[in-house]
Amino acid sequence: MNASIRSEEIEATEEGDTNLAAVTEVEAGIRDFVRNDIAYLRRPPIAAEATPLDPSAEATVNNVNSLIQRVAGTSLAEIEKLISELESLRDLLHAEGQRVQREISGYAQLSQAAMKSTRMIADNVTQWKRAADGLRNS
Repeated sequence: MNASIRSEEIEATEEGDTNLAAVTEVEAGIRDFVRNDIAYLRRPPIAAEATPLDPSAEATVNNVNSLIQRVAGTSLAEIEKLISELESLRDLLHAEGQRVQREISGYAQLSQAAMKSTRMIADNVTQWKRAADGLRNS
């Protein structure tokens, strides 16, 4: 049991080291990019336009750009998916709201028809009662 716990701890430590190494590598690339960018801005304008970026700086820029695109691409895809889900939910709620309004309108019409029928029945019963009372009194 202790051996399995130890191997899990070692695996977790190795995984953490791998993640830490990847983070350190990305941070180093960003630092290099910023240093090169600042150095580029500090050069005189004429010299800056005349000299292209060295290959290592260009590779760093490409690495940082690809990293940003991967991170932003994933986030943008998730945001777009969420937006489409929310739009479909809005459409569903709108359709359900219209259905509920139709149902309420139908129940209101049915209620009015029931009220009219009840009044007619009550009026007829009243007339029959008067007629029956008139026959009894005569």
